[in-house]
Amino acid sequence: MLNLDFYRNLPKKECRECGSEIKEQYESYLYECEHCIGKYEQT
Repeated sequence: MLNLDFYRNLPKKECRECGSEIKEQYESYLYECEHCIGKYEQT
């Protein structure tokens, strides 16, 4: 049986550029929020 308490107690993921909370899956490999990713794509 899967222990969901482990997943519920994981810390919120933060953008390493601006520090805002990333609303992604915890197993996601993104480390920047959509706003900061957008800055890279525009340059």
